[in-house]
Amino acid sequence: MAPQRFQEQFDQVRRAMPDVPLAMGPDDSAEFFYEQGVVLARDGEDARIVEDTLRARSADIPGLTADSVRRAGPETNRSGITRIQVGDPAAGIRSGSGDRAVAGALRAMREVEGRAERRLVSRNHVVTIAVNACPGDEPVPAQPTVTANPTPSETAYVPETAVGVLVIDTGLMHDYRSYPPLAHVQGDGAVAETDDQGFLKQYVGHGTFIAGLVAAVAPNTDITVRGTLGDVGAILESEFGDKLFEAVDQDGWPDLISLSAGTSNGSADGLLGLERFMEELRDQPRTLLIAAAGNNASATPFWPAAYADVPGYEDVVLSVGALRGDGEFGACFSNHGSWVKIYAPGERLTSSLTGFDTPVPYLYQHSTYDACRHGFAYVCTCRHPQHIGVLSEEQQPTPAKPEQVMFEGLAQWSGTSFATPVTAAMIAAHMTAHKESDPRAARRQLLSANRDHAEVRGAVVPALRPPTWSPVPVATPSATA
Repeated sequence: MAPQRFQEQFDQVRRAMPDVPLAMGPDDSAEFFYEQGVVLARDGEDARIVEDTLRARSADIPGLTADSVRRAGPETNRSGITRIQVGDPAAGIRSGSGDRAVAGALRAMREVEGRAERRLVSRNHVVTIAVNACPGDEPVPAQPTVTANPTPSETAYVPETAVGVLVIDTGLMHDYRSYPPLAHVQGDGAVAETDDQGFLKQYVGHGTFIAGLVAAVAPNTDITVRGTLGDVGAILESEFGDKLFEAVDQDGWPDLISLSAGTSNGSADGLLGLERFMEELRDQPRTLLIAAAGNNASATPFWPAAYADVPGYEDVVLSVGALRGDGEFGACFSNHGSWVKIYAPGERLTSSLTGFDTPVPYLYQHSTYDACRHGFAYVCTCRHPQHIGVLSEEQQPTPAKPEQVMFEGLAQWSGTSFATPVTAAMIAAHMTAHKESDPRAARRQLLSANRDHAEVRGAVVPALRPPTWSPVPVATPSATA
């Protein structure tokens, strides 16, 4: 059975994508979500090889018939992949379990892939900001006396020298410009800000919050927030590549791309659906992708951030993990490993979520998970001081109904989602301060000159801490915790 934390996240993503039948995988664990009944292949010859092989071996694959193997979408597109149906999505699967037809199709292709010496087929993964192992990641209203953290830098905004930052996220709230640091931000509005009852929808303010962090650390930026991830923070891999191309086509390739979403895939080969976009990104010498390392508390590569460890992409992608509130250690939810190249503050940051014009009610879903320290001797965001009472001192779940809160000012939020734009902003600030027009060179210069470090699971790692960021107290666990 899938761990409870992933089962609840799976149910959340499934509700957010009601028209897409989803499964959880791989077969023996719960590391990612993917589309049921469908595999991906490169369009053209690869897709034909996959179809022919699966039809020929259909008798050996549970849940698969030769007639069920067919194209499930356009044969060609900008991202260079096509969906191939291998099962009946209408058949349904047990909640949280893997899809036998998809798993069988992948196994059936192993021999052919071995001969080809490259991957030919993959699951159609869900790329999302929502998956994490420490779900105290919902925003909470900051106390009226709390100021933004990081606080806005005093650097002037000069349009002629402003660094272009593209934020791939959930779009902007309608009143975002009522928060002064966002005066120079533009982009897509959120698809739907509130539900039928008037409550703010989950993740809908994510893009606005991130724009506020970038603007605070690096005011001399032209920030564009695209609603690529819709209003739920999730998209299928098969659609993501095309949407990324659309985003850069609208305004040209920017200096920096901040992406706070991704997925693991059980592979060291990256995402098939992003292959062509990543190749074009590699050929854009004036663009750097800063990507979140993910919130699964895992060392498993999380894509596209893990491209930072792939030969040929070391200078193209910077993967970012999160530091806990005091900035001295890795946040318990943060992914880690040699593929994570830098860590930045990501716990209990404070920024604008909705703008300041109109107070918005929100139903806060308290955490029901029983532990989130993952080996650390401190209390994680699941035990944020405002959550105490929901989890006992022994960190056992206690019943709690959704609590209505009001956003009428700043919010606090935690995740690698927010360490990522903080890092992007520090690179942008370096570009301004040193009159450096090449973001990849600025990244090299900043990391080479950096002398700050933190500890992540016993390893000493490089850390970036914005000069206007202030550490926040870390709660002390009880003797029984």
